[in-house]
Amino acid sequence: MRAVLAWKETIRDQCVYDLAFKPDGSQLIIAAGLRVLVYDVADGAIIQPLKGHKDIVYCVAYAKDGKRFASGSADKSIIIWTSKLEGILKYTHNDSIQCVAYNPVTHQLASCSTGDFGLWSPEQKSVNKHKVSSKITCCGWTNDGQYLALGMMNGVVSIRNKNGEEKVKIERPGGSSSPIWSIAWNPSKDEHNDILAVADWGQKLSFYQLSGKQIGKDRTLTYDPCCVSYFSKGEYIVMGGSDKQASLYTKDGVRLGTIGDQNAWVWTCRVKPDSNFVVLGCQDGTIACYQLIFSTVHGLYKDRYAYRDSMTDVIVQHLITEQKVRIKCRELVKKIAIYRNRLAIQLPEKILIYELYSDDSSDMHYRIKEKICRKFECNLLVVCSQHIILCQEKRLQCLSFTSVREKEWVMESLIRYIKVIGGPPGREGLLVGLKNGAILKIFVDNLFPITLMKLSTSVRCLDMSASRNKLAVVDEHNTLLVYDINSEELLFQEPNANSVAWNTQCEDMLCFSGNGYLNIKASNFPVHQQKMQGFMVGYNGSKIFCLHVYSMSAVEVPQSAPMYQYLEKKMFKEAYQIACLGVTDSDWRDLATEALEGLDFDTAKKAFIRIRDLRYLELINSIEERKKRGENDNELFLADVYAYQGKFHEAAKLYKRTGHESRALSMYTDLRMFEYAKEFIGATDPKNSRILMTKQADWAKSSKEPRAAAEMYLSAGEHLKAIDIIGEHGWEDMLIDIARKLDKAEREPLAKCAFYFERLKHHGYASETYSKMGDLQALVQLHVETQHWEEAFSLVEKHPQFKNHVYVPYAQWLAENDRFEEAQKAFHKAGRQNEAVKVLEQLTQNAVVENRFNDAGYYYWMLSMQCLDIARESEDQRDEMLKKFERFQHLAELYHVYRSIQRYTTAVGLTRRRPGSARLCQFKKRLRDEPFSSHMPETLFNICRFLLNNLTKDIPPGISKVNTLYALAKQSRRLGAYKLARYSYEKLQELHIPSRFQESIELGSLTIRSKPFHDSEDLIEGMMCYRCSTNNPLLNNQGSVCINCRQPFIYSASSYEVLPLVQFYLEEGISDEDAVSLIDLEVPHTDQRDARWQDMDNGELQALRMDDGLDDPEEDPFTAKMSFEQGGSTFVPVKVSRSVLRSMSRRDVLIKRWPRPLKWEYFRSLLPDVSITMCPTCFKMFHSEDYELLVLQHNCCPYCRRPIDEPN
Repeated sequence: MRAVLAWKETIRDQCVYDLAFKPDGSQLIIAAGLRVLVYDVADGAIIQPLKGHKDIVYCVAYAKDGKRFASGSADKSIIIWTSKLEGILKYTHNDSIQCVAYNPVTHQLASCSTGDFGLWSPEQKSVNKHKVSSKITCCGWTNDGQYLALGMMNGVVSIRNKNGEEKVKIERPGGSSSPIWSIAWNPSKDEHNDILAVADWGQKLSFYQLSGKQIGKDRTLTYDPCCVSYFSKGEYIVMGGSDKQASLYTKDGVRLGTIGDQNAWVWTCRVKPDSNFVVLGCQDGTIACYQLIFSTVHGLYKDRYAYRDSMTDVIVQHLITEQKVRIKCRELVKKIAIYRNRLAIQLPEKILIYELYSDDSSDMHYRIKEKICRKFECNLLVVCSQHIILCQEKRLQCLSFTSVREKEWVMESLIRYIKVIGGPPGREGLLVGLKNGAILKIFVDNLFPITLMKLSTSVRCLDMSASRNKLAVVDEHNTLLVYDINSEELLFQEPNANSVAWNTQCEDMLCFSGNGYLNIKASNFPVHQQKMQGFMVGYNGSKIFCLHVYSMSAVEVPQSAPMYQYLEKKMFKEAYQIACLGVTDSDWRDLATEALEGLDFDTAKKAFIRIRDLRYLELINSIEERKKRGENDNELFLADVYAYQGKFHEAAKLYKRTGHESRALSMYTDLRMFEYAKEFIGATDPKNSRILMTKQADWAKSSKEPRAAAEMYLSAGEHLKAIDIIGEHGWEDMLIDIARKLDKAEREPLAKCAFYFERLKHHGYASETYSKMGDLQALVQLHVETQHWEEAFSLVEKHPQFKNHVYVPYAQWLAENDRFEEAQKAFHKAGRQNEAVKVLEQLTQNAVVENRFNDAGYYYWMLSMQCLDIARESEDQRDEMLKKFERFQHLAELYHVYRSIQRYTTAVGLTRRRPGSARLCQFKKRLRDEPFSSHMPETLFNICRFLLNNLTKDIPPGISKVNTLYALAKQSRRLGAYKLARYSYEKLQELHIPSRFQESIELGSLTIRSKPFHDSEDLIEGMMCYRCSTNNPLLNNQGSVCINCRQPFIYSASSYEVLPLVQFYLEEGISDEDAVSLIDLEVPHTDQRDARWQDMDNGELQALRMDDGLDDPEEDPFTAKMSFEQGGSTFVPVKVSRSVLRSMSRRDVLIKRWPRPLKWEYFRSLLPDVSITMCPTCFKMFHSEDYELLVLQHNCCPYCRRPIDEPN
């Protein structure tokens, strides 16, 4: 660092107490005598003196925004001045003003006097003043404007907030004997805390945090400080005082040097904003402006650069990895030298030798190896592995790390340049350039320097090539000279050079800088130039190290220009060496391509490996293999190269010249250059033309031009490929055209057309195509898959062999769409009886679970009929299926009758619970949906009895005995069967009763006891057996048979009254056909039409006899054996002979014509006047009026649901 005087002025007989810069640095405000002086900073010319104070002006301060400044005087007043040098405001204190300071943020002015301080801002009219206990000597605001520090005569620093309240109090150890004379806040934005520099007349410099905590120890001064001022970025401090000079310090208080010696105390000093200019004000009226010049102290070795930072630190930078390490020396760094793993730093009183921790090239950790505690004066410093070299004018001294001077060389002229050029440890070589033009090589272990050559002009810069064969010199005329060391021949010279360096990795390359350009020279080729700021100091591979102002940077320079210079001369190997230093990928590709075309396969291979181009590497490998096999036709190799490079016409010509036309044709077709291929083969080869057309179609397909590809395939006769493309893209118009044009014998293309029609959901086209092929099975499958059932059924009518192919999927489709009944019928049609039974069983189970007992009864009936069909068709399963038939018929009837009971009990349960709008709506809806569901009490009474008579064994799922007994109890009471009602209530008590019936049943059980204990006679007479005339009980634990003759009762399937029917059986030898023909004969006697029942009273036994004109009444089987009481457990059926059959009237006989293997059943009506109708499908008996009414309501049989218009 050195200080250069810019200008100097003297104000006679006045002390310069304070000065302040305008924030833009253009003006300087000086407090001198009674006046405020305004100077031009550039040349020190006075602009204007300002008058306004009546006594000495002690202090001035400029606002941060540059709009106004303030001055304070011993006349106790403060004057606010504008930047136009006009006074706009004046206010006073009670004592003389000592210091003023503007808040950098709010522009609030702090003015301090001997006994108080005031805070004024433009927004307020009055000044807020605060008393203090001691005289204020200095003040300063923090960077954020939140706090004001006051330095006082009693050695105290008081830190106040913006309202003047004390927040922190710092007491210096010396107290009033060490008055605080100057303070300053560090303006750096990089510091994490606000740092306050405090200078007192105890000759100490200290640093504090805003909290009052001291940073480090006190720095001892040798003088009384009068002023402290920071540089704009806070990196340095300027101080002046009683030592009559201004000194430069680091921000930590380390003294760096003197700025300027004066003849009197330096009372004030300030740094010009954002510059290196310092202005001093002295007691004798001197004003001096100095410019500080900071020289660059640095050292470079290969990719490590060491330089001075903040005057006391050394930063070592790895130029490749950009890693940095800071070494804090805490003293002024004077010289730096770096070599391999050594680093030497010269301080004012010593030299420090550092070494790297490890040999790793990227290691950046340094440790102290040696300390040489001596003061040295030298111009240049060089470090080697075991020595340091000091350069003093003409003298070179070699010292060991222990400070022993081992050798000394005295030159004949001043040393201008010195550089370590390597060598073994302890025997390194130095390259030395002298002012007189001599260039020497010195080895540290040799006393005798070696003169390499002598120039006529002074040496400015030197470097030796990696092989030590060439020497590059820059002389004082900025001319670059390159010599051969061995012959001292001048190889070439270049103008405009200020520095030079050989490439450490390439013997023939060097670079030099000058006039803002970087110049790269390879061998004897012309220089390649590019713009660059600064000057270069090193050249390693593709990186050039440039120093610009104070920063070193590694510039990546592609070595493209010299590489292309070698390529122009077909010097491929030399070009490859240059490329290895660092070129772009495109340069590598150019090198590889040029070498390949030049048939230098070795260089081309290495270049293609570098850019990882596997395609060309495969080509080179194949050529090398062919060469090993004995091929040596370079024209053929070159043709392959041209083909790879895209030079197809040149390749085709070479192929033709070498007799390989097929290769040219393959090349053109592979590249889809079909027009060129056609030109190449001509029109004389139809086979090749067809192959070409197919390849062209393949290309059109792969290049996303499918329609063109399809047309080309059709032209080439490749129908299948064309159909695939057309089908994939859904062009049905083209597809149907092809299908119609194809012959029906071409089944594979037609089948593929049909397949795509199906995929495109064009059922009609697919059907047409299959019909053309005559593939009926595929046509059936198509109708099934597309669910065109009507077309499928019509096809099955013509071709019954496909019945299973249609009805089974149809049934499955119906089942999937919850149309189970239709599905069952479809399975039945398809002959899949087991599937039909499974569907029905599932339907039945669902109906029972969902309380749809009417459907359950119907499904059980259908199940029974399915079992009958299976029994008829399968001999093996006949017995099992007939048993199932009987069981399912029984269950069908039980669920059919229970439907009414369940409906009744549900309705009663709804009405018995507390009425609610939701339940009422539900009940009304039920009545609205089933308007004919309410039964007469007698019907419900009969149904309950029928069900209980048939529930003697296991109770089927879903049927509730409680509901049945409850309904029976209610209807019995209503019809006068009090005994049966009481029995029902008693039975109910034994069962688990739902809560909804609990109250009703308990009440009914009590109230029924008030009724007589017998049943109505009318009800008992209704249970008379029509065979033996016995009155049966209302409930019979033997089932639905007479207790006397065991004759089963025949019930009406609607009202469940006992019908006047008696079942009879045919005698042996009479077939069903014979029986029907005998019954159908014309009635022989008129008196038979008048036949009537006669009551025969035979003691206690009553019998009914039919007087049908037979000679012997005993022969009538319906009245025979009635003369004695049966009452046994064996049932004696009625068997009839041919004569009896002949005597019967057709209208009195009902026949259940069961399909085989069942036998027909015959019933005779004993009351011919009672009209009875039998359903021809389910064979259930009804009173004719009931049946007609039910058929009108439901349009079908209420039991088997056979539509009335369906033929029997």
